[in-house]
Amino acid sequence: MEDLQWTYRIALSMLKGIGPVNARNLVAWCGGVEALFTDPAVRRSLDKVPGIGPVLAASIKNASVVKAAEKELAYVRKHGLRMVFYLDADYPRRLVHCPDAPVLLFVKGNADLDPARSISIVGTRTPTEHGKRLCEELVEGLAESGAAIISGLAYGIDIIAHRTALRSALPTVACVAHGLDKLYPGEHAATAKEICGHGALLSELPSGSPFAPGNFPARNRVIAGLSDCTVVVESGPKGGSLITAGIANSYDREVMAFPGRPTDERSIGCNRLIQRSEAHLVTHARDVLKLMEWDAEARKKKPVQASLFTSLMPDEQALVDVIRAQGKIDIDTLCFRSKMPQHKAAALLLNLEFNGVVRSLPGKVYALS
Repeated sequence: MEDLQWTYRIALSMLKGIGPVNARNLVAWCGGVEALFTDPAVRRSLDKVPGIGPVLAASIKNASVVKAAEKELAYVRKHGLRMVFYLDADYPRRLVHCPDAPVLLFVKGNADLDPARSISIVGTRTPTEHGKRLCEELVEGLAESGAAIISGLAYGIDIIAHRTALRSALPTVACVAHGLDKLYPGEHAATAKEICGHGALLSELPSGSPFAPGNFPARNRVIAGLSDCTVVVESGPKGGSLITAGIANSYDREVMAFPGRPTDERSIGCNRLIQRSEAHLVTHARDVLKLMEWDAEARKKKPVQASLFTSLMPDEQALVDVIRAQGKIDIDTLCFRSKMPQHKAAALLLNLEFNGVVRSLPGKVYALS
């Protein structure tokens, strides 16, 4: 029965023309994944689902997708891969907050996808010697925080970040833009094998997926979504690292960048991010630690008993009480425990933040000020 359930989950992720947003809508509308593929009444009315229509409905009804999913499940079982579905309790909590996050992840390795701290490090594929040193020093300086290093296994800054993480005994996750039956670039095979022993390779694509340019921007959203913050080390005026930074900003995650000389082609992207207030300027790992409150000084602060807020409205007080009980809490859990709709809670939290009662942390997490 479990294999049948996973077959339908894989089939959902393999549907052509159905992105993760529509996939979630389909599951919600059908009342579950299995009904999408087995309930005749549901399947007859698929073209009525918002965003689907007759063409995509016909694609969903094509029996070949289930056969392909059965084949993929056999591959997963044979090679000892792990799968994480978006409705499961072990789905990464940081990705839960991303509306376009993958519905299914394939994982090779034993990394914790919900580490206490995580940071993505991205940049150009052709870094300068200065950029290489900056990346190495950044990761080495983060060792005391224990943060997981997330990147894309690409040439340049990505592979330097992964290798330095391994040397520094930090967990590292490589998000790739192809199925886990392949490896690109092939020159990084030895590092990929080492990553699997101390972290993980991760992809939303099944085995046999062709290399396609569109896979890389899609992969970048996973890198940004798995991380509390994103640091761009070096970047030209265009490139995947800037796409990752933009996505991280759209997810309300912190973005940071190392500045460079105005005349340096490989610093133009970083300089523009800083100039447009789309990234914090950082020059050292300690700047990142301080911005994220991961530094030793922040950890040594003695807890201060929260003062009573006598001027709060009842709904505001309800939120404060839940936050006080938890210490830190993400907005989804806060809404569940306070029995309050998210749009209402968000408005109240904004007001509480303006008044200095609460503070927002990366990943839509809240704590008392």
